[in-house]
Amino acid sequence: QVQLVESGGGLVQAGGSLRLSCAASRSIFSVNFMGWYRQAPGKQRELVATITSSGNTNYADFVKGRFTISRDNAKNTVYLQMNSLKPEDTAVYYCKIVRDFLGYWGQGTQVTVSS
Repeated sequence: QVQLVESGGGLVQAGGSLRLSCAASRSIFSVNFMGWYRQAPGKQRELVATITSSGNTNYADFVKGRFTISRDNAKNTVYLQMNSLKPEDTAVYYCKIVRDFLGYWGQGTQVTVSS
């Protein structure tokens, strides 16, 4: 079992920045898949960004150039730096890892961007 705890969400004005953190209860050193997803009210959960154990990253088109995913294996933490935030980025953001072929989700953190 792995517990994931997200933090860093909040209310920010359009154009602002937030940094989300996802702390894992166990080592993420060998975890190949870590990702951030988001779910807006009335919409399906969607993939935002992913990072592999070797540091390869992938981003949804709607965040490319604005968001950056990173990981700190020593702290068992994955981050999502969000810049140039837009009202349409408002959602609950979730992190997910796949470890030993099992997927684990955090509880989510609310991000609200005002216009």
